Amino acid sequence: MASTSVSVSTADKSKPYIPTSGLRSDGWSNESEATATCFCGAIQLIFPLKAPGLVPGGVHICNCTDCHKIHSSMFGSNFTVLDSHLKHVCGESDLKQFTEKTTTTTGNAMTNFFCTTCGSLMYRRGSGFPGMSILRIGTVDDFNLMETVLKPDVEQFVEDRVNWLPGTGAAGVKQVVGFNYK
Repeated sequence: MASTSVSVSTADKSKPYIPTSGLRSDGWSNESEATATCFCGAIQLIFPLKAPGLVPGGVHICNCTDCHKIHSSMFGSNFTVLDSHLKHVCGESDLKQFTEKTTTTTGNAMTNFFCTTCGSLMYRRGSGFPGMSILRIGTVDDFNLMETVLKPDVEQFVEDRVNWLPGTGAAGVKQVVGFNYK
């Protein structure tokens, strides 16, 4: 019997693809907005899919050493939204904040917002980026957005990418040393 399972690579990109990927099952997307949730489902956000709320040029892969640690991975996949367009559906009081500036390349403070139950990093806010939040692409409920609207514009800190992980240059994503990609 042939398999009829759908995956990110085989999903119809013209409509939402929201697989079981956490304990909350009410994620959605439309032409202008979508949801992001933590793994346990206590926190759900609504974010914009178009400018000005979705910051132009703000979808990026980051290989900085902070992202290595904070993501427990070799890189972070992120997108930037204006705080004025970010809505907390539920769980804002369940977010724990951690701020530091010792490890940032600019010395600006970065505040990380984590779910107190499951530990998912939902977003970061930096003193160098006032009025903006840097969300994690991995928290987005509609996986098709990862290959469409939230496809990275730039891969930054390529000098800190692990050698065995190919970069995104072959996919047409601009690659830069450091973060000065504007």
